[in-house]
Amino acid sequence: MEEFILSTTENVPGYKVVKVLGIARGATVRAKHLGKDILAGLRNIAGGEVKEYTEMLAEAREIALQRMIQHAKEMGANGVIGVRFMTSAVASGAAEIFAYVTAVILEKE
Repeated sequence: MEEFILSTTENVPGYKVVKVLGIARGATVRAKHLGKDILAGLRNIAGGEVKEYTEMLAEAREIALQRMIQHAKEMGANGVIGVRFMTSAVASGAAEIFAYVTAVILEKE
């Protein structure tokens, strides 16, 4: 299995960027589940973490990240630098999680 490197920084220690391939991205839109929304509403009254939404957003970030990695691999990348996430509301009760990076070819120094 070939190594694929993800980095939130612009440099990867021990590697050099030999080619920048462009922006790779991945996204998903998630909507609230009625049952979980009711539980979250009750939890919101009592205060504290709304675990139902925390879990939904964590799952959404993972899906967006995997789609972004797949896009980068399709571009011919063996790594990505500058991993970033963005969230936006696209409709009432639905949010988009968007992951984007610079897809690169890295070589060991």
